[in-house]
Amino acid sequence: MLFSGRYFMNDYNKKKNDRYGAQSRGSSRQRRGQYTDSSPRRYDGKKSFDKDEEYSRDRDFGRRYDEEAPEDKGLIIGRNPVIEALKADKPIDTLFVNAEAGGSIGMISRMARDRGIVIKQVSDQKLTAMSQGASHQGCIAVGACAEYVSVEDILNISKQKSTEPFIIICDEIEDPHNLGAIIRTAEAAGADGVIIPKRRSASLNFTVNKTSAGAASWVPVARVPNLGAAIDELKENGVWIYGTDASGESYTEVSMTGAVGLVIGSEGFGMGRLIREKCDYLLSLPMNGKITSLNASVAAGIFMYEAVRQRNTVKK
Repeated sequence: MLFSGRYFMNDYNKKKNDRYGAQSRGSSRQRRGQYTDSSPRRYDGKKSFDKDEEYSRDRDFGRRYDEEAPEDKGLIIGRNPVIEALKADKPIDTLFVNAEAGGSIGMISRMARDRGIVIKQVSDQKLTAMSQGASHQGCIAVGACAEYVSVEDILNISKQKSTEPFIIICDEIEDPHNLGAIIRTAEAAGADGVIIPKRRSASLNFTVNKTSAGAASWVPVARVPNLGAAIDELKENGVWIYGTDASGESYTEVSMTGAVGLVIGSEGFGMGRLIREKCDYLLSLPMNGKITSLNASVAAGIFMYEAVRQRNTVKK
Protein backbone atom coordinates (compact mmCIF):
# COMPACT_ATOMS: atom_id res chain seq x y z
CA MET A 1 0.00 0.00 0.00
CA LEU A 2 1.29 3.44 -0.91
CA PHE A 3 1.01 6.44 1.40
CA SER A 4 1.68 10.05 0.64
CA GLY A 5 4.20 12.15 2.54
CA ARG A 6 1.33 14.36 3.75
CA TYR A 7 -0.21 11.40 5.58
CA PHE A 8 2.95 10.70 7.53
CA MET A 9 3.48 14.39 8.40
CA ASN A 10 -0.11 14.84 9.63
CA ASP A 11 0.12 11.69 11.73
CA TYR A 12 3.43 12.86 13.21
CA ASN A 13 2.05 16.30 14.12
CA LYS A 14 -1.04 14.71 15.75
CA LYS A 15 1.09 12.46 17.95
CA LYS A 16 3.39 15.36 18.84
CA ASN A 17 0.45 17.53 19.99
CA ASP A 18 -1.03 14.67 22.04
CA ARG A 19 2.30 14.04 23.72
CA TYR A 20 3.44 17.57 24.54
CA GLY A 21 0.13 19.40 24.67
CA ALA A 22 -0.01 22.99 25.89
CA GLN A 23 3.54 22.85 27.22
CA SER A 24 4.90 22.62 23.69
CA ARG A 25 2.66 25.42 22.51
CA GLY A 26 3.57 27.59 25.47
CA SER A 27 7.30 27.08 25.02
CA SER A 28 7.02 27.94 21.35
CA ARG A 29 5.37 31.24 22.28
CA GLN A 30 8.20 31.91 24.67
CA ARG A 31 10.71 31.13 21.96
CA ARG A 32 8.97 33.67 19.76
CA GLY A 33 9.25 36.28 22.53
CA GLN A 34 5.53 36.47 23.36
CA TYR A 35 5.97 37.44 27.02
CA THR A 36 3.35 39.19 29.15
CA ASP A 37 5.76 42.13 29.39
CA SER A 38 6.54 43.01 25.78
CA SER A 39 9.69 45.02 26.56
CA PRO A 40 12.84 43.80 24.78
CA ARG A 41 14.91 41.54 26.98
CA ARG A 42 18.57 40.69 27.23
CA TYR A 43 19.93 37.18 27.55
CA ASP A 44 19.66 37.41 31.38
CA GLY A 45 15.94 38.20 31.26
CA LYS A 46 16.26 41.80 32.42
CA LYS A 47 14.74 44.67 30.54
CA SER A 48 16.94 46.04 27.81
CA PHE A 49 17.47 49.65 26.79
CA ASP A 50 14.80 51.72 25.16
CA LYS A 51 14.03 50.50 21.63
CA ASP A 52 14.67 53.92 20.06
CA GLU A 53 17.97 54.16 21.92
CA GLU A 54 19.03 50.74 20.70
CA TYR A 55 18.08 51.57 17.11
CA SER A 56 20.00 54.84 17.26
CA ARG A 57 23.04 53.09 18.68
CA ASP A 58 22.97 50.37 16.00
CA ARG A 59 22.49 53.00 13.29
CA ASP A 60 25.49 54.99 14.55
CA PHE A 61 27.57 51.82 14.63
CA GLY A 62 26.74 51.19 10.98
CA ARG A 63 27.62 54.75 10.06
CA ARG A 64 30.99 54.55 11.77
CA TYR A 65 32.13 51.25 10.35
CA ASP A 66 30.08 50.29 7.31
CA GLU A 67 29.05 53.48 5.54
CA GLU A 68 31.13 56.56 6.21
CA ALA A 69 29.40 59.81 5.36
CA PRO A 70 30.65 61.49 2.14
CA GLU A 71 32.21 64.37 4.09
CA ASP A 72 34.17 61.83 6.16
CA LYS A 73 35.76 60.57 2.93
CA GLY A 74 36.86 64.06 1.91
CA LEU A 75 34.34 64.33 -0.94
CA ILE A 76 33.38 67.70 -2.38
CA ILE A 77 29.98 67.24 -4.01
CA GLY A 78 28.30 69.50 -6.57
CA ARG A 79 29.41 72.03 -9.15
CA ASN A 80 29.65 75.20 -7.07
CA PRO A 81 31.49 73.57 -4.14
CA VAL A 82 33.98 72.00 -6.58
CA ILE A 83 34.50 75.29 -8.44
CA GLU A 84 35.14 77.18 -5.20
CA ALA A 85 37.56 74.48 -3.99
CA LEU A 86 39.49 74.77 -7.27
CA LYS A 87 39.57 78.57 -7.05
CA ALA A 88 40.80 78.40 -3.45
CA ASP A 89 43.61 75.99 -4.45
CA LYS A 90 42.44 73.38 -1.96
CA PRO A 91 44.31 70.06 -2.21
CA ILE A 92 42.29 67.89 -4.60
CA ASP A 93 43.35 64.38 -5.50
CA THR A 94 40.88 63.31 -8.22
CA LEU A 95 37.91 64.81 -10.04
CA PHE A 96 35.08 62.46 -11.04
CA VAL A 97 32.79 63.85 -13.74
CA ASN A 98 29.94 62.71 -15.93
CA ALA A 99 30.71 64.34 -19.28
CA GLU A 100 27.10 63.88 -20.39
CA ALA A 101 25.94 66.28 -17.67
CA GLY A 102 26.99 69.25 -19.84
CA GLY A 103 26.83 72.86 -18.68
CA SER A 104 29.77 73.98 -16.54
CA ILE A 105 31.30 70.48 -16.38
CA GLY A 106 33.64 71.42 -19.25
CA MET A 107 34.87 74.53 -17.41
CA ILE A 108 35.39 72.53 -14.19
CA SER A 109 37.39 69.91 -16.09
CA ARG A 110 39.60 72.61 -17.63
CA MET A 111 40.26 74.17 -14.22
CA ALA A 112 41.22 70.78 -12.82
CA ARG A 113 43.41 69.96 -15.82
CA ASP A 114 45.30 73.26 -15.42
CA ARG A 115 46.16 72.22 -11.86
CA GLY A 116 47.33 68.76 -12.94
CA ILE A 117 44.46 66.99 -11.15
CA VAL A 118 43.53 63.51 -12.35
CA ILE A 119 40.12 63.54 -14.07
CA LYS A 120 38.05 60.36 -14.35
CA GLN A 121 34.98 60.02 -16.56
CA VAL A 122 32.32 57.97 -14.77
CA SER A 123 28.62 57.24 -15.05
CA ASP A 124 25.85 59.07 -13.24
CA GLN A 125 25.18 55.88 -11.25
CA LYS A 126 28.77 55.85 -9.99
CA LEU A 127 28.50 59.46 -8.81
CA THR A 128 25.20 58.74 -7.06
CA ALA A 129 26.77 55.79 -5.24
CA MET A 130 29.76 57.90 -4.19
CA SER A 131 27.56 60.71 -2.86
CA GLN A 132 25.13 58.27 -1.20
CA GLY A 133 22.20 59.89 -2.95
CA ALA A 134 23.17 63.54 -2.47
CA SER A 135 22.73 65.90 -5.44
CA HIS A 136 26.10 65.73 -7.23
CA GLN A 137 25.18 67.66 -10.43
CA GLY A 138 27.58 65.53 -12.46
CA CYS A 139 30.82 66.08 -10.52
CA ILE A 140 32.55 65.05 -7.30
CA ALA A 141 36.06 66.01 -6.21
CA VAL A 142 38.08 63.88 -3.80
CA GLY A 143 40.15 66.00 -1.46
CA ALA A 144 43.81 65.14 -0.92
CA CYS A 145 45.17 64.82 2.60
CA ALA A 146 48.32 66.72 1.61
CA GLU A 147 49.82 68.71 -1.25
CA TYR A 148 51.99 66.83 -3.74
CA VAL A 149 55.58 67.91 -4.25
CA SER A 150 58.08 67.48 -7.09
CA VAL A 151 60.97 65.02 -7.35
CA GLU A 152 63.31 68.00 -7.09
CA ASP A 153 61.69 68.97 -3.77
CA ILE A 154 62.41 65.50 -2.38
CA LEU A 155 66.03 65.65 -3.55
CA ASN A 156 66.44 69.04 -1.86
CA ILE A 157 65.40 67.54 1.49
CA SER A 158 68.47 65.34 1.68
CA LYS A 159 70.64 68.31 0.68
CA GLN A 160 69.19 70.34 3.53
CA LYS A 161 69.86 67.49 5.97
CA SER A 162 73.35 66.89 4.52
CA THR A 163 72.55 63.19 4.16
CA GLU A 164 72.47 60.72 1.29
CA PRO A 165 69.05 60.58 -0.38
CA PHE A 166 66.71 57.84 0.83
CA ILE A 167 63.65 57.71 -1.44
CA ILE A 168 60.84 55.16 -1.76
CA ILE A 169 59.41 54.55 -5.24
CA CYS A 170 56.02 52.82 -5.48
CA ASP A 171 55.45 51.11 -8.82
CA GLU A 172 51.64 51.00 -9.20
CA ILE A 173 50.67 50.25 -5.61
CA GLU A 174 46.89 50.37 -6.08
CA ASP A 175 45.63 49.41 -2.62
CA PRO A 176 45.34 52.59 -0.51
CA HIS A 177 45.89 50.55 2.65
CA ASN A 178 49.21 49.29 1.30
CA LEU A 179 50.27 52.78 0.22
CA GLY A 180 49.30 54.19 3.61
CA ALA A 181 51.29 51.50 5.41
CA ILE A 182 54.33 52.13 3.18
CA ILE A 183 54.18 55.88 3.85
CA ARG A 184 53.90 55.21 7.58
CA THR A 185 57.00 52.99 7.55
CA ALA A 186 58.85 55.44 5.32
CA GLU A 187 58.24 58.23 7.84
CA ALA A 188 59.40 56.06 10.75
CA ALA A 189 62.50 54.96 8.82
CA GLY A 190 63.45 58.56 8.00
CA ALA A 191 62.94 58.42 4.24
CA ASP A 192 63.15 61.76 2.42
CA GLY A 193 60.02 61.13 0.39
CA VAL A 194 57.85 58.80 -1.66
CA ILE A 195 57.26 58.82 -5.42
CA ILE A 196 54.07 57.42 -6.97
CA PRO A 197 52.80 57.36 -10.57
CA LYS A 198 49.84 59.51 -11.58
CA ARG A 199 47.92 56.59 -13.09
CA ARG A 200 47.22 53.05 -11.86
CA SER A 201 48.16 53.91 -8.30
CA ALA A 202 46.53 54.76 -5.01
CA SER A 203 46.83 58.42 -4.12
CA LEU A 204 46.79 60.74 -1.12
CA ASN A 205 43.14 60.25 -0.26
CA PHE A 206 41.68 60.04 3.22
CA THR A 207 41.95 56.24 3.37
CA VAL A 208 45.70 56.52 2.80
CA ASN A 209 45.95 59.22 5.46
CA LYS A 210 44.03 57.12 7.99
CA THR A 211 46.08 53.97 7.27
CA SER A 212 49.32 55.93 7.50
CA ALA A 213 48.30 57.12 10.99
CA GLY A 214 48.81 60.69 9.81
CA ALA A 215 52.29 60.08 8.37
CA ALA A 216 51.04 61.22 4.96
CA SER A 217 50.98 64.74 6.39
CA TRP A 218 54.71 64.55 7.13
CA VAL A 219 56.25 62.54 4.29
CA PRO A 220 56.63 64.48 1.01
CA VAL A 221 54.95 62.59 -1.85
CA ALA A 222 55.66 63.31 -5.50
CA ARG A 223 53.06 62.25 -8.06
CA VAL A 224 54.63 61.91 -11.48
CA PRO A 225 53.14 61.26 -14.95
CA ASN A 226 56.04 58.99 -15.93
CA LEU A 227 57.74 56.87 -13.27
CA GLY A 228 60.58 55.89 -15.62
CA ALA A 229 61.42 59.54 -16.28
CA ALA A 230 61.39 60.24 -12.53
CA ILE A 231 63.87 57.40 -11.99
CA ASP A 232 66.10 58.86 -14.70
CA GLU A 233 66.02 62.19 -12.85
CA LEU A 234 67.08 60.46 -9.64
CA LYS A 235 69.95 58.74 -11.43
CA GLU A 236 71.14 62.05 -12.85
CA ASN A 237 71.37 63.27 -9.24
CA GLY A 238 73.52 60.34 -8.13
CA VAL A 239 70.81 58.09 -6.70
CA TRP A 240 71.25 54.31 -7.08
CA ILE A 241 68.03 52.43 -7.86
CA TYR A 242 67.32 49.24 -5.91
CA GLY A 243 64.52 47.06 -7.26
CA THR A 244 62.77 44.31 -5.31
CA ASP A 245 62.44 41.03 -7.17
CA ALA A 246 62.50 37.32 -6.33
CA SER A 247 65.41 36.82 -8.77
CA GLY A 248 67.62 39.39 -7.03
CA GLU A 249 70.45 39.06 -4.54
CA SER A 250 69.82 38.59 -0.85
CA TYR A 251 68.82 41.95 0.62
CA THR A 252 71.44 41.70 3.35
CA GLU A 253 74.31 41.13 0.89
CA VAL A 254 73.91 44.37 -1.07
CA SER A 255 75.22 47.69 0.25
CA MET A 256 72.57 50.37 0.72
CA THR A 257 74.70 52.91 2.55
CA GLY A 258 74.79 55.48 -0.25
CA ALA A 259 72.03 57.34 -2.10
CA VAL A 260 69.10 54.93 -2.27
CA GLY A 261 66.00 54.86 -4.44
CA LEU A 262 64.05 51.76 -3.33
CA VAL A 263 61.41 50.47 -5.76
CA ILE A 264 58.44 48.55 -4.35
CA GLY A 265 56.52 46.59 -6.98
CA SER A 266 52.75 46.36 -7.26
CA GLU A 267 50.61 43.82 -5.45
CA GLY A 268 50.63 40.52 -7.27
CA PHE A 269 52.66 41.65 -10.29
CA GLY A 270 55.82 43.21 -8.88
CA MET A 271 57.79 45.78 -10.83
CA GLY A 272 56.98 46.52 -14.43
CA ARG A 273 59.48 45.44 -17.08
CA LEU A 274 60.66 48.96 -17.96
CA ILE A 275 61.12 49.90 -14.30
CA ARG A 276 62.99 46.66 -13.65
CA GLU A 277 65.40 47.40 -16.49
CA LYS A 278 66.25 50.78 -14.94
CA CYS A 279 67.30 49.25 -11.60
CA ASP A 280 71.00 49.16 -10.69
CA TYR A 281 70.48 46.35 -8.16
CA LEU A 282 67.78 43.76 -7.50
CA LEU A 283 67.06 42.68 -3.93
CA SER A 284 65.21 39.60 -2.75
CA LEU A 285 63.88 38.19 0.52
CA PRO A 286 64.35 34.55 1.57
CA MET A 287 61.07 32.67 1.29
CA ASN A 288 61.35 29.41 3.23
CA GLY A 289 57.68 28.52 3.57
CA LYS A 290 55.00 27.40 1.17
CA ILE A 291 53.88 30.99 0.49
CA THR A 292 56.15 32.56 -2.10
CA SER A 293 55.37 36.24 -1.62
CA LEU A 294 54.70 38.87 1.04
CA ASN A 295 52.28 41.75 1.24
CA ALA A 296 53.80 44.75 -0.56
CA SER A 297 53.83 46.97 2.53
CA VAL A 298 55.36 44.21 4.70
CA ALA A 299 58.16 43.58 2.20
CA ALA A 300 58.73 47.34 1.87
CA GLY A 301 59.18 47.62 5.63
CA ILE A 302 61.82 44.87 5.68
CA PHE A 303 63.82 46.45 2.86
CA MET A 304 63.57 49.94 4.34
CA TYR A 305 64.83 48.91 7.74
CA GLU A 306 67.71 46.95 6.24
CA ALA A 307 68.78 50.21 4.60
CA VAL A 308 68.36 51.98 7.96
CA ARG A 309 70.45 49.30 9.70
CA GLN A 310 73.29 49.58 7.20
CA ARG A 311 73.29 53.39 7.20
CA ASN A 312 73.32 53.51 11.01
CA THR A 313 76.25 51.07 11.09
CA VAL A 314 78.27 53.34 8.79
CA LYS A 315 77.58 56.35 11.06
CA LYS A 316 79.08 54.52 14.04
